[in-house]
Amino acid sequence: MAEFIDGFLRSHNCGQLTASQIGEQVTLVGWVQDHRSLGGGHLFVVLRDRYGVTQLKFDGEALPEVFATAEKLRSEWVIGVRGAVIDRGSNANADLPTGGIEVEVHELKIFNRSATPPFVIRDEIDAAENLRLTYRYLDLRRPVLASNIIRRSRVVSTVRRVLESHDFLDLETPMMTRSTPEGARDYLVPSRVHPGQFYALPQSPQLFKQLYMVSGFDRYYQIVRCFRDEDLRADRQPEFTQIDIEASFIDTETLFKICEELVTSVFAEVVGKKLSAPFPRLSYTEAMSRYGVDAPDTRYELFLNELSAAVAGCEFKVFTEALAAGGVVKALVVPGGAGFSRKDITLLEDIAKAYGAKGLAWTRVTDNGFDAGIAKYIEASSGAAIREVLGCASGDLLLFGADALNVVNAALGNVRKEVAAKLGLIDPNAVNLVWVTEFPMFEWNAEAQRWHAMHHPFTSPRAQDMPLLSENPGAVLAQAYDLVLNGVELGGGSIRIHDTEVQSQVFQTLGIGPEEAEEKFGFLLKALQFGAPPHGGLAFGLDRFVMLLCGAPSLRDVIAFPKTNRATDLMTAAPSSVAEAQLKELYLKTVGLEEK
Repeated sequence: MAEFIDGFLRSHNCGQLTASQIGEQVTLVGWVQDHRSLGGGHLFVVLRDRYGVTQLKFDGEALPEVFATAEKLRSEWVIGVRGAVIDRGSNANADLPTGGIEVEVHELKIFNRSATPPFVIRDEIDAAENLRLTYRYLDLRRPVLASNIIRRSRVVSTVRRVLESHDFLDLETPMMTRSTPEGARDYLVPSRVHPGQFYALPQSPQLFKQLYMVSGFDRYYQIVRCFRDEDLRADRQPEFTQIDIEASFIDTETLFKICEELVTSVFAEVVGKKLSAPFPRLSYTEAMSRYGVDAPDTRYELFLNELSAAVAGCEFKVFTEALAAGGVVKALVVPGGAGFSRKDITLLEDIAKAYGAKGLAWTRVTDNGFDAGIAKYIEASSGAAIREVLGCASGDLLLFGADALNVVNAALGNVRKEVAAKLGLIDPNAVNLVWVTEFPMFEWNAEAQRWHAMHHPFTSPRAQDMPLLSENPGAVLAQAYDLVLNGVELGGGSIRIHDTEVQSQVFQTLGIGPEEAEEKFGFLLKALQFGAPPHGGLAFGLDRFVMLLCGAPSLRDVIAFPKTNRATDLMTAAPSSVAEAQLKELYLKTVGLEEK
């Protein structure tokens, strides 16, 4: 039968005792990680809590009754012990903070027994992830996962301290609001008292934090849960957490300084790494031109090179057709890459195709010119011009993209990452942060034949680009910015629109007419009429931030109770069906399930 604590309160945790406590009487509590008998009437148990482990020693001759109870212990039983701290002598374990001591137990209390765990509670584990997610509460006992969750808590604590030192207020926003399906799909909540109508779980607190600015709460932050019903991958979850920030009477320079202090403080206090600020800056145009992506990894070079002019007279049909269609030709120089095998190049071709390219042209540089691949098409007509632009050397591999600009950038930008990994150019200990600024305000959706907001429709254009909203939307640049860490977007934001007329004009450019704007965003347009201050903000992805700090491969490793790639919770078996009576109460009926 399980025992209560009954005054058996710990004096120390299991990661705390050192040689300085030798001779002291202590009380420890925790879980049995390991137990072994070495004969001679001695039994050793490793006790674990979230702070660490401590070895316990039971002496059968001195305390036979305690020893007899200890022999019954099994993995993951919950126990408490009292005893004296003694020196382990020659049996010390230098790899553990508590490895120089052990506790000689004179009193043992069993708080609870455990069924046999479905997998061993150790960092080195070969259990399938689905099994571990089903028993997530056991998986979280593993030190590597526990340390991730503890680190997450420390990140949040540091964020709060920094922001509150700058007069930010921790303010809440509603979890049930109206659906505004402009981005990802919403998670909907049916209303019982308003039959046939639905709330939506927020994809972001964007509009409400702007309304806080109208209300006069000029500095807001929130560690907030958000929801998006979208296809999942390693760095996405259906519910995720943002560090959400908004401020009035602020410019980008001030906001950048606050965010840089936040990020440098987190690195210093949580992982002990000192970073320099201010962080470098790249315009969106420069990032796309040199790196091919708007979240560039600047830990290594390998820049994309524009070759359109150099190959204008080329005999290679792929190049000439791309240029004739208004596209571009770019190249990536792989230093020493002439040694890449055909298999290596095929892998790079597959990556390019995955990002929309039809293929990946290539050739090798030798002392005698180009060799293999497309060498015979370019050597005579454009070889000298290509070498001059690229500055390539014998032994290099040249990779070419020829297509629409966005396709070439995406293909070569992602090939660049694979090349850097293969060449060992990525320093795993480097921390490179860069602000990417001056994003286009709009991007053209050819399928829908309309403009879409690159960030969101509440982002302000640059003041000098206001006249272009109606004349040339594609030329408008936004007061938007992303913070990128080692090629991963850490956060993004913008200066917001605080003028009703500008907001209406942006809606119009996006094809949102007055009636639709009023229906979806009427409350915002009305609020902007009542003295809305200039304001802007930013949101960091907390889950992603912690994932990068921990060096974890997936967001699931830094979220206590995550969903799978199919948006299911294996532990609670959610989502689940509900009783017919519940559906009837909500005026709902499921349809199309047989076809599905």
